[in-house]
Amino acid sequence: MAKRIRYKKRMVETPELNITTFLNLMVVLIPFLLISAVFSRVAIQELRIPTSAGGESTVNQNFAIEVIVREAGLEIANGTAVEAAIPKKEGNHDLGLLADLLIRLKAQYPEKEDATILLEPDIEYDQLIQVMDTVRGAERKIDEGDEVKKIILFPEVSIGDAP
Repeated sequence: MAKRIRYKKRMVETPELNITTFLNLMVVLIPFLLISAVFSRVAIQELRIPTSAGGESTVNQNFAIEVIVREAGLEIANGTAVEAAIPKKEGNHDLGLLADLLIRLKAQYPEKEDATILLEPDIEYDQLIQVMDTVRGAERKIDEGDEVKKIILFPEVSIGDAP
């Protein structure tokens, strides 16, 4: 008789799992999460560590292009002394004048590929990116036409703290 009781327990079917309410929740929750999600665009800026010694260079070993970003404006230095100072224009850094000066430097030193950007501590990240874009390249109109040409200036950018 004990064997029959055990046999009857094995024959009992397990109840079916009801997931209808869970699926209803997912149908509502997934579109809500997708709509409310913030999709951000990630951009990567390639940087180099500033070098003070070592390495071979085809350009004058003592010459370095340094763009110093200060709260009062921009400065272009050659590694030892400030060559040009660009004051702020209407509360913003004058990136157009910076691009013009860098184009002249590129004409004097066409093989030079690297530049260093030095920042004061309270400079905003957006200003750093704008200066980096200007140091890497500039856009200029060609022969009074509507065509804009991208000029590559100093694509190898290093950053550091301003003196």
